[in-house]
Amino acid sequence: MANGIDLTQSSKVNLDVKTLVGIIFLVLAMGGGYVTLQGQIAALQLDVVRLQDQQEMNTEFRIKWPRGELGALPDDAKQDLKIEYLQKEVESLQDDFEELEKEIQ
Repeated sequence: MANGIDLTQSSKVNLDVKTLVGIIFLVLAMGGGYVTLQGQIAALQLDVVRLQDQQEMNTEFRIKWPRGELGALPDDAKQDLKIEYLQKEVESLQDDFEELEKEIQ
């Protein structure tokens, strides 16, 4: 090479310790940055998987809850019992009313 640097197997490089430490620090910093980025990417991928799972569960809940396929709240169960009791009471009152009508006629 005319005007260039010839590198051979026996070429020697003279570096002071300050430059060598700087190069080592730069390589370590780049490696640390790479590991940090890989960790952040893995964490974000895990977050995406969790969000997708939550969205699927939400969709299932949104569809099945109104149908009563996922159960009911305890207050709903109490209310259902009260409604059943009132229905029986109304039926009893209707029977009594029909008996009174028969007696009047």
